Amino acid sequence: MKHETARPSVIPSVHGFSPGFAALGLEARLLATLDQLGYEEPTPIQREAIPPLLAGKDVLGQAATGTGKTAAFALPLLQRLAQGAKAQPASLILVPTRELAVQVGDAVKRYGKELRTSVLTLYGGQAMEPQLHALKRGVDVVVATPGRALDHIRRQSLKLSQVRVVVLDEADEMLDMGFADDLDAILEQTPAVKQTALFSATMPARIKSIAQRHLNHPVEITIAKEPVKVGTAPRVQQTAYIVARPYRGAALVRVLDMAGPKSALVFCRTRVEVDDVTALLNGRGYRAEALHGGMSQPQRDRVLQAFRVGQTNLLVATDVAARGLDIPHVSHVINFDLPSSAEIYVHRIGRTGRAGREGAAMTVLDPREERLLRSIERLTNAKVTVAPVPLAADLLAKRLERTRAAVQEAMQTEDLGGFRGVVEAMAASHDPITIAAAAMKLVFRAQGGDRVEEDIPALPVRRPGFNQTMRTMPRPSSRTGDRDRAEPSRLSKRPPGRPDRERPNAGMVRVYVGTGHQAGIRPGDLVGAITNEAKVHSKVLGDIEILDRFSLIEVPEAMAPTIIDRLGRARIKGHRVPVRLFREERDIR
Repeated sequence: MKHETARPSVIPSVHGFSPGFAALGLEARLLATLDQLGYEEPTPIQREAIPPLLAGKDVLGQAATGTGKTAAFALPLLQRLAQGAKAQPASLILVPTRELAVQVGDAVKRYGKELRTSVLTLYGGQAMEPQLHALKRGVDVVVATPGRALDHIRRQSLKLSQVRVVVLDEADEMLDMGFADDLDAILEQTPAVKQTALFSATMPARIKSIAQRHLNHPVEITIAKEPVKVGTAPRVQQTAYIVARPYRGAALVRVLDMAGPKSALVFCRTRVEVDDVTALLNGRGYRAEALHGGMSQPQRDRVLQAFRVGQTNLLVATDVAARGLDIPHVSHVINFDLPSSAEIYVHRIGRTGRAGREGAAMTVLDPREERLLRSIERLTNAKVTVAPVPLAADLLAKRLERTRAAVQEAMQTEDLGGFRGVVEAMAASHDPITIAAAAMKLVFRAQGGDRVEEDIPALPVRRPGFNQTMRTMPRPSSRTGDRDRAEPSRLSKRPPGRPDRERPNAGMVRVYVGTGHQAGIRPGDLVGAITNEAKVHSKVLGDIEILDRFSLIEVPEAMAPTIIDRLGRARIKGHRVPVRLFREERDIR
């Protein structure tokens, strides 16, 4: 059974809740929670996935990151658990990374607040004891990375015999990280009769193979990839800034401080986010107003009028609230969240660059959303420049330039007669340049230029064509007895027992990690250790080669010292191992 996305019909509100979510069959307590969180309208994946999941069917869903998949599986999961007999844990959600585990765990807690659902998040790098105690007390929902879930299964601290719902989120990324065997091992511990949902941004053959083995006649859902005609994006300058989720607010402020827009639209996904961002911007001295579906018509009219006449220079809005908004003088559109489809993205940025004016569209991007951004880029046939968030020094230079420009304009357009006499009198006893510098400093300070700023932690920009493939060296043949010997057919003409002799990818170096197949090391173990300890996103890593006694990992050269330091102090599979830059003449003998 295969579903395609469809535009929902308009229905009246139910008990004051969002008519879009109410039409999906969600119960009142969940609708109340969504209303409190400021959700206005379901995304396409939510409209398509929630009804069959509520009906207890398995689902195989394909949708890009950032399209609302978490709510798509969490809401029906919570409703079904609340309606059934208690079992602990009753649901297992598997995700590829620590960051996503925390994000999904927090979301499930928020959605399940009214249902009093207990949620536990498990990932590597955490102390085991608190996890063991929590599992012993009992929880309703476990959100885990595959490696840590398997560790608890082997300890018999995580028992899945009564699990009723299993979700595999970002399945393609889990396979890319080498978790295929772990997933099979975990799913074998779950009951034969259960509901399973698998979500993936792509649907290669290996994902379909997992679905065939573990899903029972699933409803297949594919969110349309071509909602807009190629080349229909407005001709505006488009830039994206990749930052870790905790720094999105700081990045938004930095981008606005650098751009200095006279009239800008800032788009958010929910009403609550709109209110939070509006408060953040007003706290930084901007004149910002909120616009969302929770406002009355008189409030909306007042806000829009203030924006039109320039009393407000920033309008923070949801997509629903901004429908039909026609304000020709918008200079900038800022996406605080990447929208769920290319169609919405085009609608957003189409509100700038009108009537022959130059326009700019900027997006604050979560690292996991970069794939969705590239998809939007292909569909719209428009280049989006991925740039680092400006440094504090860049902002200082921009503020100084604005002060200089303001003084320069005053010199050319203002009547300075009343001030010349003051300057001439001071010049009799002071250097004129010193006088001018002091005046500039006062103007600079009055404009807020002396506010202390801190740099926002940078994330590496993924280069086009960057090789992300993970290679695992074969285990040695049992007939050879050589500790590091790999199969000759795999290594071609390279000497046996040696790793890949090709040069690393441009800008990359190899890191030597003193553990390998003999210690049961898999690619996912190394990726998990690096992402958890060095706070590095898995997408920046290159090739991984695992031999018997050691492993090699390609990492960005600029990040190698940090990764080596953090990984050298961490434990991999419970042991500290030597970590250093790979030197072939030293490490291969």
